[in-house]
Amino acid sequence: MSQLSYIRHGDIAVATVNNPPVNALSLGVRQGLMQAIEASRADKSVRALVIIGGGSTFVAGADINDFGKPYEEPSLYAIIDALMASPKPVIAAIHGTAFGGGLELALACQWRIASPDAQIGQPEVKLGLMPGGGGTQWWPRLAGPEVALAVTTSGNPVTARQAHEWGVIDRLAESKLLEDALAMAQDVLSGALPARRLAESTDKIRGVDPALFDEFRKKNARKWKDQLAPWKIVDCIEAACRLSFDEGFRLEKEAFRECEHSTQSRSLIHLFFAERAAGKLPDTDAAVRPAPVATVGVVGAGTMGAGIAMCFANAGLPVTLLDTSDEALARGMKIISGNYATSVSRGSLPQARADVALARIRTTTDDAALADADLIVEAVFEDMEIKQAVFRRLDAVAKPGAILATNTSTLDVDAIAGVTSRPGDVLGLHFFSPANVMRLLEVVRGPRTAPETLATAMAVARTLRKIAVVSGNAYGFIGNRILGAYGREADFLLEEGATPWQIDRVLTEFGFPMGLFAMRDMAGLDVIWRIRQQENLTRPAHLRYSTIADRICEMGRFGQKTGRGYYLYDGRSPTPDPEIEALIVDVSAELGITRKEIPDAEILQRLLCAMANEGARILEEGVALRAGDIDVVYVNGYGFPATRGGPMWWAHEAGLASIRDAVTAYHQVHGEYWTPSPLLTRAAEAGGDWDAAHIFSHPPTTTTGSASDA
Repeated sequence: MSQLSYIRHGDIAVATVNNPPVNALSLGVRQGLMQAIEASRADKSVRALVIIGGGSTFVAGADINDFGKPYEEPSLYAIIDALMASPKPVIAAIHGTAFGGGLELALACQWRIASPDAQIGQPEVKLGLMPGGGGTQWWPRLAGPEVALAVTTSGNPVTARQAHEWGVIDRLAESKLLEDALAMAQDVLSGALPARRLAESTDKIRGVDPALFDEFRKKNARKWKDQLAPWKIVDCIEAACRLSFDEGFRLEKEAFRECEHSTQSRSLIHLFFAERAAGKLPDTDAAVRPAPVATVGVVGAGTMGAGIAMCFANAGLPVTLLDTSDEALARGMKIISGNYATSVSRGSLPQARADVALARIRTTTDDAALADADLIVEAVFEDMEIKQAVFRRLDAVAKPGAILATNTSTLDVDAIAGVTSRPGDVLGLHFFSPANVMRLLEVVRGPRTAPETLATAMAVARTLRKIAVVSGNAYGFIGNRILGAYGREADFLLEEGATPWQIDRVLTEFGFPMGLFAMRDMAGLDVIWRIRQQENLTRPAHLRYSTIADRICEMGRFGQKTGRGYYLYDGRSPTPDPEIEALIVDVSAELGITRKEIPDAEILQRLLCAMANEGARILEEGVALRAGDIDVVYVNGYGFPATRGGPMWWAHEAGLASIRDAVTAYHQVHGEYWTPSPLLTRAAEAGGDWDAAHIFSHPPTTTTGSASDA
């Protein structure tokens, strides 16, 4: 029992799980639990068993490294069977977290007591999985099917107090958890708490209308598109209301195995580890410590600057918002106040918290007001001369050691840093719009960015609860560089015979929440146009270039803001526009291109291969550290469906040899833009796997993850 201790407290045995940091259900823990159950059962002087976690938590969940592998006995199933068959009462004493398999361990015990601040839940769905240890059978019996559906299909944690109200937790500890658990065991033994067999309880599942489940499926059909796990969860909870526990549990086990071996689960587990790896910098000295950041300045009170200010205020940091006029600041504060009011009206933010956050933001037109800021984030117009002028001003007023960050999405961070006397203190913090909502943050290090500056930026990202990915200083960084590659290919597809709405439909059917052209309309076509106009000054004349987007802008069609872009708009609802289709046909004719019908499959293949090939170039150049970093950027910032794992994982799953062959064929037909990345070629030749080419960063074998982290 090396990962579990077993001691006696009079006639009650206590089994304590000791598998830090999260007490995951490793093989050693499972062996210890089985031995403890058998020992308590065999010892006539032991009348009850308490299972409790050592350290900071109960059992936070299963070991994610074990998913998809053959089960090693004793499995969690065997332990649950042993607990349910035990003639002696077993009490689960929960503190910290009890998620996934850890919670199902507790649910298989006859009684549960929890610290008031504990959390429980079934997060498996966030990994493309579902409860596999009886969760879909216990929850409806304990809390009713409505609660069971909400908890298990959302994957969100539940407080112990709420679980106690529902009847999932039997008692809340009032003092020390172990002492109260021992007292509860004595109450069971004395008869103060009656004996029960929860598997036979039918009070909350009797006479449930089947329409409940049909309506729940219908309500969530759009959100669950192309997913497997939530549908299986509903099936199993519905089965719990009409079958015996054993029959329902068998159905759950079969459904779990189907989810466990699905491409969706593999993709989501890949992202789980990729997000955690993204925060690790293998080329940075671990001894480098981040500097404290207690006060923040934000330059620019537009939509992006307002959102960035909210990020820091929401994280508890005082923010000084700077702009050139009181009118600009008033507009910025109106955006901020409106965003908070919307959150309050939706019920996602209490009014008191909104008031406190809003009070943390003060405004100024005086640069000197930023003199004491530890971090200053510039969020002005995307123009190099304007940004350089701002950084000259900031360099003059910021205190020594203050970090100066630019929110540029494409520009050269080193050229911005070069106008200051402190290039080591300068880096990019590329927030994504809306900044107060989007989780992704590209942290762009220039060639002169100091290690301490980078470490501090990563620490700030954690404070903001952002997913930070480090990018090298190259045009477009990671995300916009790939967006440029597949956006260019989409423009060429228009010239060859596709329409914006066909391409958008193909992307949304694949799983993107919005098509490329609808996204451009939402972002504002004029913004992208200005960037293209700058690029056109240096673009090699021999490279193919589509003028369709420029022609649309020349017509004064800038997207949703003007009611016309690629689409016509009634509010925010897009409608295909015959005028745009006619324009595209005219451009094709001017270029001498004979339009043809392009199959949906070809559109999807060309767009995704363009992403993967450009991603391989980004890796080759060292702009991204890992293929997984690219996937994290694209899932969290650009709408790539998480159940597909990101563009690099999609290529990995599709087979790199087939992707290489497709890219090579496109190169022969479409020219220079499709030159295969040498890295893609090497990876395909090395066995068809990024990992074989030493690209993918998988977790080391010593890493322990748990479903609680999902």
